[in-house]
Amino acid sequence: MPFTDVPGLPFPVSPDGAPKCAHEIVGDALRVSGGARTDLFVDPAGTAGNPPNAGRLVGIPPEGDFSLAARVRVEFGSVYDAGVLLAHAGPRRWAKLCFEYSPQRVPTAVTVVTRTTSDDANGFEVEGDALWLRVTRAGTAWAFHASTDGEWWRLLRYFSLHEAEGEPARVGFLAQSPMGEGCVATFDRVTFKPSAPADLRDGS
Repeated sequence: MPFTDVPGLPFPVSPDGAPKCAHEIVGDALRVSGGARTDLFVDPAGTAGNPPNAGRLVGIPPEGDFSLAARVRVEFGSVYDAGVLLAHAGPRRWAKLCFEYSPQRVPTAVTVVTRTTSDDANGFEVEGDALWLRVTRAGTAWAFHASTDGEWWRLLRYFSLHEAEGEPARVGFLAQSPMGEGCVATFDRVTFKPSAPADLRDGS
């Protein structure tokens, strides 16, 4: 399985899921192209058949607390197109921090946590095609933040994935297009800190 080194990330990522996503490193940025009708979402109203799938780039972060942040730009075309930071712990256990095109066709910060079935929570609307996203692991807990400037962060979710012992969640990148013919997301200014903010709620 080929591995990709993303500038700013201390661990490699590799393709997972289907259909596989196309990706390339352009300067200091990662460009991910998701396929048509791709998504990771298990509708709580009931979904028949196999769990949904989507090509993604994920890897195993170092042990302990960390914060992974990136500025995400999305070439929005269809409703629910999104660039995503992802924590994936199993076929029906994952969490997504999304910069997504809402049904009102407005770029929006969105979070989804899936434990057998998914939830779906809209955060705030965004002017423009770029948003900073940050995923944090603090002990056994996870936190999702978003920022319009990369300096002041809004807490969107605080949750647990209940990973199986010895099987840590893999973390990485996704471009989804549930209703469309594909989506391109570019992740740049990627940073990784081997620590969590001292206060997850104060904007730091």
